[in-house]
Amino acid sequence: MDWRSVSFDWNQVRAFLATVEEGSLSAAARALGQAQPTLGRQVSALEAALGVTLFDRVGKSLTLTPSGVDLLEHVREMGEAATRISLAATGHSQQIAGKVKISASDATAAYLLPRVLAELRIRAPDITVEIVTSNALSDLRRREADIAIRHVRPTEPDLVARKLPDASAHLYAAPAYLARYGRPRTLADLGDAAFIGVDRVDLMIEILQQHGLTLTPGNFPLLSANTLTCWELVKQGLGIGIMSNRVAELSPGIEMIDPPGFLPIPVPNWLTTHRELHTSRRIRLVFDLLAEMIGGKDAPQ
Repeated sequence: MDWRSVSFDWNQVRAFLATVEEGSLSAAARALGQAQPTLGRQVSALEAALGVTLFDRVGKSLTLTPSGVDLLEHVREMGEAATRISLAATGHSQQIAGKVKISASDATAAYLLPRVLAELRIRAPDITVEIVTSNALSDLRRREADIAIRHVRPTEPDLVARKLPDASAHLYAAPAYLARYGRPRTLADLGDAAFIGVDRVDLMIEILQQHGLTLTPGNFPLLSANTLTCWELVKQGLGIGIMSNRVAELSPGIEMIDPPGFLPIPVPNWLTTHRELHTSRRIRLVFDLLAEMIGGKDAPQ
């Protein structure tokens, strides 16, 4: 290999790739934790080192030049290789210290993780945990998280997963709601009830119908894509909510109100990490503790 022909450094390449994928210098700077002028200088340095113009600059907007488009495929391959190197190095780390990123839904993060993290602080106080709270799936292969708690089984071949015991979702209401509208005794009693909608009402209606309950959009006067917001509206007596029993049991005073004929909704749980990371002592420790406390015999059932 002619080492003298490599006239750029990885930081410059990373700056270029981040700018393309994030859409702007400012967004790339935020993603990399750098100042925008620094990132701009790295991109300019790469252009100078390669002797090509990668972006057409019009005002504050950047557009890839033909040279930039040609280079992008090779740069993405470098980015993927760098990620694999990072994964492999992390996997061989034997220190019980450093950062572990856990991805979980908002309800899981708020209600189930604190108990686990309190125990982790005792067992491994040198581990720092960053919680990635999202109801979307984090891409573990791109290091958006080290460990994910998911409600779907992972299908990627380079991920490993442990099946946790299923939870189940039920209908819940606060005493204030039941005092105003009464406790439903039959499915028909819920025909005019007010429900709190989570994200897509059409999908909720479809799922609930499969479990014995027929509703219309008119049954959902309040809705939000944020599960914690929806649950707080339920706790305030503003409507009936659908929630995992593990979360609901940590909310004193909220009552399960499933009438006869309503079939509980299974909530599968999977603990997932990248195959390379599974050999890291700190990540394996956190992974096993999550499995023990969320899926073990002492977990909320």
